[in-house]
Amino acid sequence: MIFPIRSNARRILSTMAAARPSSTCSNYRRKSSASNLTNYAEVEQGTHVELLPSVKRHPVGRLEASNDSMELAHECSNCEGENVSKANNGPDLFGEMKERFLSFKKHKFLKESEHFQTLAQAQAPKFMVIACADSRVCPSNILGFQPGEAFMIRNVANLVPPFENGASETNAALEFAVNTLEVKNILVIGHSSCAGIETLMRMQDDGDSSLTHSWVINAKVAKLRTKAVAPHISFDQQCRHCEKESINNSLLNLRTYPWIEDRAKKEMLSLHGGYYDFLRCTFEKWTLDINGTRPIEGGRYLDKDRELWC
Repeated sequence: MIFPIRSNARRILSTMAAARPSSTCSNYRRKSSASNLTNYAEVEQGTHVELLPSVKRHPVGRLEASNDSMELAHECSNCEGENVSKANNGPDLFGEMKERFLSFKKHKFLKESEHFQTLAQAQAPKFMVIACADSRVCPSNILGFQPGEAFMIRNVANLVPPFENGASETNAALEFAVNTLEVKNILVIGHSSCAGIETLMRMQDDGDSSLTHSWVINAKVAKLRTKAVAPHISFDQQCRHCEKESINNSLLNLRTYPWIEDRAKKEMLSLHGGYYDFLRCTFEKWTLDINGTRPIEGGRYLDKDRELWC
C-alpha cells in the first residue's frame, strides 16, 4: 500500500514509532514536526523506516550536515546499547566493534566536536593514499592519519593501473582526489609479505582468467624488472624486491594521467612511495623526482628525499 506522507504524516510517524525495533539511542527524541516533511515517499507495509538527520548534497561531492546531527551525538552519548547475541558461542565480534566505536565517540568525537562539525561541511585532505587491502597494514593505524587528513583507496597489492587501461575504482578515486579535492600529495604504500605480489610472481602467462590475475597483471612490468635484475636470488627475496619495484611502477603509472602529470610538472602535486616492513616495523619513504623521470613504460626513475623510519 502506498501512503502520501504529507497528508498522513502524523499517523504514519506514530505507527512507525510503535512498530520499529528498539534503538541504541532510545533516549533520543527527534526535534522535528510533520510539517517539515515536504516530500512524498512510498512506504511499503511491514517496512521499518528510520528518520535521519537532514543532509544536503552539493554537486562536487561535498556534504553539509544539519546541526541536529551533532546534537544527536551529544544527547545519545550516554545511552545504553542493545545486547549483541553471540553466534554459536563464538567471539562477540560486533560487541567488540561496538565497544571500540563507543570509545572513539567518547574519547575522540565528542572531545573534538567542533573539528568534526567542520569536517561535516567539507573535506580538504593533505594526502591521497593508495594502499594494499591487506588487513595487517591499515595506513591510518600505522601512520596515524586523523579524520580529514587522507583520502584513501585500498586494493590488492596497492596498484595504480596506467591511464590507457580505462576506468577503475582506483583511477576514479584519483580523479576525484586530484581534480576536485586538489590534494597536494599522492602516497603509494606497499608492504612486506604482500600476497598480491607473491601471486604476481608465481603467475604463469597461460591465460588465467581469474579476477585476481586480471588485476595484478597491472604490475607485470615490475615482475619483469625483478626477474631481469635479480634472477639468482631466492623466490622470497625476489618477492621483496618486486614489492618495492611495484610501488615505483605505480608512481610511473600515475604520470600517464594527464591531469596528474600537468600538476606534477607545475610542482602543484608530489608523488611519493612508501614501504612498510611489518616484520621489522620499519617504514621507508621516498619522493619521485619528476625532473629525472621519464613517464614511459619501462622508463628509468629517480627518487629523492629517501628516508628510513625505524
